[in-house]
Amino acid sequence: MIGIFDSGTGGLSVFREIRKLLPEDSYIYYSDNAHCPYGEKSREYIISRARSITDFLLEKGAEIIVVACNTATAAAISTLRSEYPGIQFIGMEPAIKPAVRKTQTGVVGVLATAGTLKADKYLNTREKWAEGVRIEEHIGQGFVELVEAGNTHGPEAERIVRESLKPLLDKGADVIVLGCTHYPFLSDTIAKVAEDIYPERDMTIIDPAPAVARHLLDIMKQENLLSESPSGFRMELHASGDDTRLIEMYKSLK
Repeated sequence: MIGIFDSGTGGLSVFREIRKLLPEDSYIYYSDNAHCPYGEKSREYIISRARSITDFLLEKGAEIIVVACNTATAAAISTLRSEYPGIQFIGMEPAIKPAVRKTQTGVVGVLATAGTLKADKYLNTREKWAEGVRIEEHIGQGFVELVEAGNTHGPEAERIVRESLKPLLDKGADVIVLGCTHYPFLSDTIAKVAEDIYPERDMTIIDPAPAVARHLLDIMKQENLLSESPSGFRMELHASGDDTRLIEMYKSLK
């Protein structure tokens, strides 16, 4: 069984890509929505939540765990790996490398939470791959809240997205990296707003979830966690708060 957790429903964007590669596996998903968002929380707080959720997922039978949250990956995955040595943890990777390869203007925009942007994992990745390219960053203010409320399209979503996206576009960004697993659910709105602001600019939006799904598959092969006779798809959904939005979001996945 594959365990997946996030601060809320955002990690379902990662699950969506994983299921494309592993359609017959069993999954357990935990939304920590009672403590969402994680972006402004302390590292110690996030580590504490990650421990509690990991214990829950392991008790439920998870054999491998995907930390489907950029902020939790940055804050807690090293601790989880050291404290649970028998378990493989798959985290989110800042998609700077593919963004640098895509840009034509030489400017890459990164939308992420405050916790992700100040984390060593992100900063080290930026330093490693961003040579010759300018990286512009902005916190997606209100993005997580929009997704958690199911308000991903329409005038309000466009207004909130515009406030964080426009500064990146004004600085010349033609590639936007989504540095939070909630943000892919706003991809259509981000693309629409970008086209409204700079209709002549070819924009690319990069979601790191497909690469994470491929990495998970590779690790499961290495660890012999792939079942030769899978019993068929099964999903358990759990939340630390009201699970109504989680269930609705899951049912709406395509």
